[in-house]
Amino acid sequence: MSKKSKIMNNMRFAVACLFVLAFGFVALLAPYAEGATESGSVGLEGTVSAPPPTTAAVISFPRDGAVINDLPVTVTGICTTGLLVKLFKNNVFAGSGQCTNGSFSIQIDLFSGANELIARVYDDLDQAGPDSNIVTVTFPTAGFNQGTRVSLTSSFAKRGANPTQKLSWPITLTGGTGPYALSVDWGDGKTADIISQAFPGTFNIEHTYDSPGVYNVVVRAVDKNGNVAFLQLVAVANGPLS
Repeated sequence: MSKKSKIMNNMRFAVACLFVLAFGFVALLAPYAEGATESGSVGLEGTVSAPPPTTAAVISFPRDGAVINDLPVTVTGICTTGLLVKLFKNNVFAGSGQCTNGSFSIQIDLFSGANELIARVYDDLDQAGPDSNIVTVTFPTAGFNQGTRVSLTSSFAKRGANPTQKLSWPITLTGGTGPYALSVDWGDGKTADIISQAFPGTFNIEHTYDSPGVYNVVVRAVDKNGNVAFLQLVAVANGPLS
């Protein structure tokens, strides 16, 4: 074999070896490259963080030390526009309202006896701001209807759904004596729902909004003895306002 032929054979062998090595390297890295792409796509879907609210709401009414004889009582005050205001009575969630034009208005019922009211603001990420001033009011029980007081609450102060899609909301009913009659005013001008509930517990209320907007939802419960409970919530039908 000539010297030139040997050189050509060696070059062909070297090229073949490089091809085999390159193919094996690509095959080895392929699953890792695929996994890296999927992981990267998930990592890009994080939530942009923002600082929580720094300005507390202020309860203007009722005044500290007031005696409340009629329910519901409307709690009003000032706040930062755009934030959600949650109201608590004796550290129990009592109702919510959207801060509009620098103020809030929330209908609530009260426990028998003393009630310590606190308003707390939340942003769209559900980050809490500082507590408001504390207002203590009293709801006397003398001469009130028989049986234990009825109470309404929910794990959700604010819920949303697209227009024409069903919005479902869990509500918890405690106290009082069954059966109960419940009504729901969804804030969109439609006739309030009437619900019959035999026993205390958690149940769902459902509604479909036709148009985008922010709506005050008021749930009212009455037991067989005439004891009444109220719960105000905030519903959002997603989309630009007309």
